[in-house]
Amino acid sequence: MNAAKRYEIFTRFRAANPHPTTELEYNTPFELLVAVILSAQATDKSVNLATRKLFALANTPEQIIALGETGLSNLVQRIGLYRTKTKNILATCQLLIQNHHSQVPRTREELEKLPGVGRKTANVILNTAFGEATIAVDTHIFRVANRTGIAPGKNVLEVERKLMKVVPTAFRHDAHHWLILHGRYICKARKPLCSHCCINDLCEYKHKNFENTLLIPSSSANV
Repeated sequence: MNAAKRYEIFTRFRAANPHPTTELEYNTPFELLVAVILSAQATDKSVNLATRKLFALANTPEQIIALGETGLSNLVQRIGLYRTKTKNILATCQLLIQNHHSQVPRTREELEKLPGVGRKTANVILNTAFGEATIAVDTHIFRVANRTGIAPGKNVLEVERKLMKVVPTAFRHDAHHWLILHGRYICKARKPLCSHCCINDLCEYKHKNFENTLLIPSSSANV
């Protein structure tokens, strides 16, 4: 795929959704950090249902530690892998208090030292909470990057590095959200909604499907 085609793709994404953001609900960097840790192998919807209750009771490291393992796990138990995530969140809270004055660190190195935080989670925090032009490659972005030809790669790190190289600078900050939403609602894994795709004439996927019916939330219909 050439640079002109990529530029047009992201121009269309921006026209359809000028101000994309995460679908996780949060008010502070710390709340976002907790939500992203909980979101691994879980839907944003299930995380939001849990964090609405959690953050109403505790939304600082000190308050979450005060809940204890039982109290926290009871609030997030409907989320997959909740026991491991509970332990990681509590350990992360302890490190934030001890090493960062209860604040979320703003560097990848320090973020990745926190339990339950890998490269993808660090990229989400840096991008969404702190405004850095990072791209967190999840399964949706990996699929879209490869399927469309925007940035094909054999693994998530290769795709991330390629996206950071080929996505035009003007679009780099929001590329993460556009690609996730596009993969979540349009370029689906099993049956992509090619007939409703705003970039279907630019996409290089060889097996396009124009037989699907559009069944997505109205808020994301233009993504």
